Amino acid sequence: MTADIIDGKAFAARVRETVAADVSKLKDKHQITPGLAVVIVGHDPASEVYVRNKVKQTAEVGMNSFHHTLDASTDQATLLAKVAELNADPAVHGILVQLPLPKQIDEASVINAINPEKDVDGFHVVNSGLLATGGDAMVPCTPLGCIMMLKDTLGDLSGMRAIVVGRSNIVGKPMAQLLLDENCTVTIAHSRTQDLASEVARADIVVAAVGRPEMVQGEWIKPGATVIDVGINRIPAPERGEGKHRLVGDVAFKAASERANAITPVPGGVGPMTIACLLRNTVTAACRQKGIDLS
Repeated sequence: MTADIIDGKAFAARVRETVAADVSKLKDKHQITPGLAVVIVGHDPASEVYVRNKVKQTAEVGMNSFHHTLDASTDQATLLAKVAELNADPAVHGILVQLPLPKQIDEASVINAINPEKDVDGFHVVNSGLLATGGDAMVPCTPLGCIMMLKDTLGDLSGMRAIVVGRSNIVGKPMAQLLLDENCTVTIAHSRTQDLASEVARADIVVAAVGRPEMVQGEWIKPGATVIDVGINRIPAPERGEGKHRLVGDVAFKAASERANAITPVPGGVGPMTIACLLRNTVTAACRQKGIDLS
């Protein structure tokens, strides 16, 4: 068996097309242009590349993009003041504060200072609580992208066994909740799970989000399972030359693809969907704030 590759780039392109169409409707029928504000503190190279992509794609779908870069020495009070300013700005419908933040700033305090209606990352405790209780939450972008790809690949997920390897507030926990909402039987595993191989081997759906290079071995995968690899890990690649690196996921891709029915690659799988879903969430936020139903 050779797995079908779930093309996240192509899927994300379709999501962006839908977002662009919705933005056009909001402009034409309601005279509203959704606005996304991104705040970055410091000059982490990886974060800067990611933010540039967000800003570029926001403009490409016709939304307003507000980009704020603060110095790495910025204190918490200054950042909270910026968040308060964006909360009060009617042109801003979505706010994203790029993580991680410098050590002098408490991330939870900043995340929870964002108006939950503008929390397009879906990290605020109000949105986490709404998601956990079946409410109308802003859903974190990466899990949202994963569940969209799973439903596109498999259709009805009801009754399937799913395992989420990873328990972070950003991916693991909300991913498990989304799978529960689709009537899956869900196991949450992590680096300390006993006999992880056996747990993975039972699953029809494997979502790996533990942040360890190729931790999930190919032979663990149940034949015919669908594998969503959230991990993006940079490892040395001496075969490419001195000091060179390559990206791998949390799943041993080659071996897993020989057993799975479908699998996401790294890169080119989940990653592109995260930004696409951020744009989708911004449109959702704008519609909810203005009481507009685009369906």
